Amino acid sequence: MNQNYVLPVVIVVAGALIAGAVFWAGKSGTGGNTGGNPQSVRAYTPGQDHILGNPNAAVKVVEYADLECSFCKDFHVTMHQIMDYYGDKGNVAWIFRHFPLTQIHSKAPQEAQASECAADQGGDAAFWRYIDKVYEVTPSNNGLDLNQLPVIAQEIGLDVGAFNECLQSGKFAQKVATEYQEAVAAGGQGTPYTFLTMGGESVVLPARHRTKLNLVRWRDT
Repeated sequence: MNQNYVLPVVIVVAGALIAGAVFWAGKSGTGGNTGGNPQSVRAYTPGQDHILGNPNAAVKVVEYADLECSFCKDFHVTMHQIMDYYGDKGNVAWIFRHFPLTQIHSKAPQEAQASECAADQGGDAAFWRYIDKVYEVTPSNNGLDLNQLPVIAQEIGLDVGAFNECLQSGKFAQKVATEYQEAVAAGGQGTPYTFLTMGGESVVLPARHRTKLNLVRWRDT
């Protein structure tokens, strides 16, 4: 498919699925399972997860993403457009978790940790501003100069000294690794790996375009 048409098609598909989920959330039925191991997906955990929108929304989109994945970059734009419509109504919330594909994107784990250091200073608001900016400036596919990480922190108003100290300490390396393993356990083999959850049930959101790889055991890079 021509890349110029990828994002509009994904928006239509994702929007239709989420619209259907919002409708069915008001009914007695549930969404069921499609592919992977959706029921292994951890429920929203306040204080651990980063969420945009109403935490009590009937429908939650749980995304496991790699900040160097070009398809995640496109899907990020898609989700912001979806949240502009459904999020404002309180019907949908977006939960972001890390799934850095280290075999092909060696910089992604450090970028993920940087976003957590942003959140450590400024909460979810800083987290979302940070990853928005990463996706804005990275050419994707391991192309971001890691020297830009503190620059981004400064641009969004963080204390750069504290940010660098956090990042260099590896404070959030285990959190990123744990979320990676969660994605693998749920059947993730590429990014973005995304679920719709409602009424205690989860369903995999199909992705026409996804960065894929042969998964191996997590190892620090």
